[in-house]
Amino acid sequence: MSSNARDRLVRAGCWAGAALVLAGVFALYTRPAFMVTLIDQIWACF
Repeated sequence: MSSNARDRLVRAGCWAGAALVLAGVFALYTRPAFMVTLIDQIWACF
C-alpha cells in the first residue's frame, strides 16, 4: 500500500471517529435526565 493511500485511510478513519463521537454527544442531549445529572456533578465541583 502506498503512503498516500495509507494517509487517506488514516484521515478517513479520524473523520469517521470524530463523527461518531459527535453523534454520541448529540444523542445524549436528547436525554434530559442525563443532562441534569451531568450539570449537577459539574456544579458539585464548585
